[in-house]
Amino acid sequence: MVINLRGLLVGRMQPVHKGHLQVIKSILKEVDEVIIGVGSAQLSHTLKDPFTAGERVMMLTKALSENSISASKYYIIPIQDVACNSIWVAHIKMLTPPFEYIYSGNPLVQRLFVEAAYKVTEPPLFNREIYSGTEVRRRILKEEDWESLVPNSVIDVINEIQGVARLKHLSKKE
Repeated sequence: MVINLRGLLVGRMQPVHKGHLQVIKSILKEVDEVIIGVGSAQLSHTLKDPFTAGERVMMLTKALSENSISASKYYIIPIQDVACNSIWVAHIKMLTPPFEYIYSGNPLVQRLFVEAAYKVTEPPLFNREIYSGTEVRRRILKEEDWESLVPNSVIDVINEIQGVARLKHLSKKE
């Protein structure tokens, strides 16, 4: 019987950018498979969380394919927030395949999994000052170059769903 080592990465992916891909590639050097939890899956159509879980899954799937990462190496699972931190780890375990390692830069996520006796690793961040969803969204709103921060396939998804127009409309004041 083959036992695959699996790692879990949870992020909002609002939107998927090149930093996410570098982190996923780095994780796949340490484990056989990565579970990518699309966090705050219930949120969309706000300035901080403009894209739906389905749109983020589409971005991830296409970006991973564009980067020649085999679908046999990952699982993408939308994960809704729960209002009670003490049950969050159990919530994640219910939604995902079994995993051994947690990759997160979020102190709350780290703490919750450490207390549940998991090995937690803070993944390396790649040019975090520019490779962040916050920066991508800021550049979209300011009509600056955001396309260089995301994979080509993510540009295509954002264009397909009219994501730029959505973000600009959401930014309007009443």
